[in-house]
Amino acid sequence: MSVSSRLVHAFENALVLPFTHRSRYVLMSDCHRGVGTASDNFLKNRHLYYAALEHYYKNGFTYIELGDGDELWENRSMKNIIEVHEDVFEMFTKFSSQGRLYLIYGNHDMVKKKKSRCPAFPFYEGIILCPPNMPQRALYLTHGHQASLLNSTFWRAACFLVRYIWSPLENVGVLDPTSAAKNYHVKNNCETRLKDWAVENKHILITGHTHRPVMPKEPAYYYNTGSCVHPRCITCIEIERGAMTLVKWYTSVRPDHSLYVAREEIGGPVSVL
Repeated sequence: MSVSSRLVHAFENALVLPFTHRSRYVLMSDCHRGVGTASDNFLKNRHLYYAALEHYYKNGFTYIELGDGDELWENRSMKNIIEVHEDVFEMFTKFSSQGRLYLIYGNHDMVKKKKSRCPAFPFYEGIILCPPNMPQRALYLTHGHQASLLNSTFWRAACFLVRYIWSPLENVGVLDPTSAAKNYHVKNNCETRLKDWAVENKHILITGHTHRPVMPKEPAYYYNTGSCVHPRCITCIEIERGAMTLVKWYTSVRPDHSLYVAREEIGGPVSVL
């Protein structure tokens, strides 16, 4: 299958959610929650992430995760991830009980296609936020791994390489050259394919996967949430009052030298309705 075919397939049976000026959505991606070891890239930002989740829960946002929420290439057991990050999954349960939780799988948690691997919540390959009577303004949400043959069709081979070769080498400073998050050439090629598909099909496409946030100043066809494993922050896209805003959550310091979790708008708002 081509990149176009894989993306079309992701949205053929996509879940469709309502999108109006009253909708409040927050899109996050690439948390890569692990099992609490040195290779758990989520650990350094877990407090930022939890603070952000609490904010969005209290303010009535619906949480949508655009894939690679859990690191199931380096780790085999979803149970261990849930035990280590129990507070996150308790918050997910609270969102879910109010119908405000939707999860997309990516290449690093592709096994979630099988409900038995994470029975607590349903997972989707694609979600469409569709305004009433305005299908041309719909937002198409997926992870973005479909732009890579290795990370989609041959994901099992990629998983083997990460688990047994690149993950151990990463611990001594050698980065995975096939990763869209760590190799700029791969990242650029991936984003170009995603943009081309969005422009060609005139769909507003929002992904993760490359870990690089994208929020053009003017309305465009391609956006990216960034990730929750940046060195000193997490990024996400808020959708509120028909507009998208790129947001950064990070640790800041008050004049009395106490630390607090800060929220900063770094892109947008861009009107999509």
